[in-house]
Amino acid sequence: MASGLGVALFSSAVFGLSGSFAKALLETGWTPGAAVTARLTGAALVLAVPAVAALRGRWHQLRNNWLTVLLFGLIGVAACQLFYFNAVARLSVGVALLLEYLAPVIIVLWLWAASRKRPRPLTIAGTLLSLAGLVLVLDLTGAVKIDVAGVLWGIAAAVCLAIYFFITAKENDTLPPIVLASGGLMVGALVMWLAAATGLLPMAASTSDTRLGPWVTPWWVALGGLVVLATVLAYVSGVVAARALGSKVASFVSLTEVLFAVIWAWLLLGELPGPVQLLGGLLIVGGVVLVRLDELRRPAALAAELDHANDVEPVP
Repeated sequence: MASGLGVALFSSAVFGLSGSFAKALLETGWTPGAAVTARLTGAALVLAVPAVAALRGRWHQLRNNWLTVLLFGLIGVAACQLFYFNAVARLSVGVALLLEYLAPVIIVLWLWAASRKRPRPLTIAGTLLSLAGLVLVLDLTGAVKIDVAGVLWGIAAAVCLAIYFFITAKENDTLPPIVLASGGLMVGALVMWLAAATGLLPMAASTSDTRLGPWVTPWWVALGGLVVLATVLAYVSGVVAARALGSKVASFVSLTEVLFAVIWAWLLLGELPGPVQLLGGLLIVGGVVLVRLDELRRPAALAAELDHANDVEPVP
């Protein structure tokens, strides 16, 4: 369990790099659609070889789990990012991200409805504490533009993120995590290219140098970091962590991605976090600890019943 928590924190740390690498590219003329498409395509290509090696010729494993791979790529990868960018187009980035990270609350409520058992007090407290921390970390004290369509897009992204955790937490000894990640990224990349081909996703890129911290680097350095660190390592470690911890706990640990994103932005973009943001980070960690303590107090059979996605299958 300790190793699963460590992998989950590592996944959040490398996921948190995506904002800094993407912003470095966007500031040189890349569109969000182009950055996301390049990210997913590059990661899918990098993971293709080790994924094939992990299968060892057992292609039936992929055929038997085609629905899981399809849902993971379509909902957890492509749709989640598309809905989030649609929300960002209508809302501030902070509000859009806060809406997307309502996913842990959605998971708790869904498991509550599915099991007909009210969450324990510590889980409820952890939920409220983590969301309060998110508000502080995102620093939503300025003027915020609220758009109904944008809010709906953000909630849709949250639903997709919740389904992502259910899919990745599914106990499945026949499909290696790297194969699930690779297959999902391939599906996501295909969806992005189709969206671009139909004109739904504007595409523009630039070969201008990017700035990361005190360094001026070629554009491919930021793109390489976005692909290898913030996508390949992030998704593979995220799948491993979700299977080790269960969907609910993994989703709460993922909230630390916001804290890591703030730290990386400070180091790579010079955006220094304020005292309020640091306090929010502590609240997020506190919420994760409360949920973890609640899981440790729960009887093993009940924890397995509530945590694993086999009991709450996502609907296509």
